[in-house]
Amino acid sequence: MAETPTREPGTPTREVHRLKANSVGLVGVVFMAVATAAPITAMTGNLPIAVGFGNGTGAPAGYLFATLVLTVFSVGYVAMARRITAAGAFYGYISHGLGRIAGMASGMLAVLAYVVFEASIVGVFSYFAKTTVDDQLGVDLPWIVYAAAMLLVTAALAYFDINLTAKALGVMLIAEIAVLFAVATAVLLHGGGPDGIPMEPINPKNAFTGTSAGLGLFFAFWSWVGFESTAMYGEESKDPKRVIPRATLISVVGVGLFYIYVSWMTIAGNGLAGSVKISSGTSPLDLFFDPAHSFIGAWAVDAFQWLLITGSFACGMAFHQCAARYLYAIGREGFLHPALGHTHAKHGSPYIASFVQSVIAVALVAAFWLTGQDPYIHLYTLLAILGTMAILIVQTLCSFAVIGYFRKHHREDRHWFRTFTAPLLGGIGMIAVVGLLVTNLDTAAGTAADSLFFKAIPWIVGLVFFGGLGLGFYLRARQPERYEIIGRIVLEDAAERTEETPVNV
Repeated sequence: MAETPTREPGTPTREVHRLKANSVGLVGVVFMAVATAAPITAMTGNLPIAVGFGNGTGAPAGYLFATLVLTVFSVGYVAMARRITAAGAFYGYISHGLGRIAGMASGMLAVLAYVVFEASIVGVFSYFAKTTVDDQLGVDLPWIVYAAAMLLVTAALAYFDINLTAKALGVMLIAEIAVLFAVATAVLLHGGGPDGIPMEPINPKNAFTGTSAGLGLFFAFWSWVGFESTAMYGEESKDPKRVIPRATLISVVGVGLFYIYVSWMTIAGNGLAGSVKISSGTSPLDLFFDPAHSFIGAWAVDAFQWLLITGSFACGMAFHQCAARYLYAIGREGFLHPALGHTHAKHGSPYIASFVQSVIAVALVAAFWLTGQDPYIHLYTLLAILGTMAILIVQTLCSFAVIGYFRKHHREDRHWFRTFTAPLLGGIGMIAVVGLLVTNLDTAAGTAADSLFFKAIPWIVGLVFFGGLGLGFYLRARQPERYEIIGRIVLEDAAERTEETPVNV
């Protein structure tokens, strides 16, 4: 699937391998993006912490606040998506808006984030799988067995057309959303729990109350990590200039409304005081299991436990696809290794980048296993914090890149809100979220905060970012032809794509 692209002024022409066009539509892109956000994992993993130790029963209001901030951020993000279609997403956007050097640094940070996210989710998948199989089937296997199985299946699916993964994710995603929606609706139809249907949880001012409002808000924002992956599938989607903006807004707003509804009804089902007590206790998952048992039945708890497994698997598989596309985007520009930029002749998948991502994930998981680390406390939590810190910084830069891009290009598209005010507010909001992460880093890590890896997280992020800056400056000074390529491989189609769509370098 290699082709020689048309040439932009001032940049050299090179042969590039392109991803398979028309592989996925609007629904498929939405499934991929929402799967990375992983509603069932985000709810069960983050809501109890927010309720028990963050903004308490004001957690749903925290999700409301996060929905508003991320929607504003998305306005500028989709403005870029309508102009630039590239598998590198943030990498390409920031390169065009803030310059090639900032683009290289951001691209390296984005690669870091997505390559560790898969291994992180393997950890929580293994934890859920081990406990559920042991509890319900009486089979006690080491967690590494489940981790190996997930890594193998994910690698196999990623080898083929993205449409296959989208279909598999669709089935698992619908199932996990269905069980959360069913429990929440059962609570609503029964009039709630001890306190009925209280309105306090969705009162906006309560987002900023509780034991640690900052912690609660951070976990609310954490629940969306991955929604921005919509732009990565532009080259493989049908009519990307329409599909990607729509998929992004649907993902942000849809996920936000769903989180607000589920968290509100979950608190209502347990009662205000009961929710805080359960969430801060030794069995925080009972925040969901108790209403499921009370308002639906014991079978719903069993189903919930199995769907925690499939939901986390879907999340990990989606993050694998993200990581592969970032490695592919940088590889086809000749960085890291050019072989990363090759696509499969039949399936059009970034199969070499996908294989490399699998090797990285296996290495990370094996390292935690061989050193006796816990799959949930250490593998999941520590790598999730590392990836989240990296991707939030990149999101912040992307907001300001929107302003920079439209200041220099496409005067006809400039708009006081879409291309200036919204990305400015979104960037400020993202800076605040990064601040929330930094100030609540120890609490977010829990018992893993004592580990050496945790203490190294800020240093790892800084090393990768400044290393990317250094590489950018080096290329500009010593290898100007390679420097010109940074973030410049994009698809220049503005209408429904055909197999002959050109690729510009």
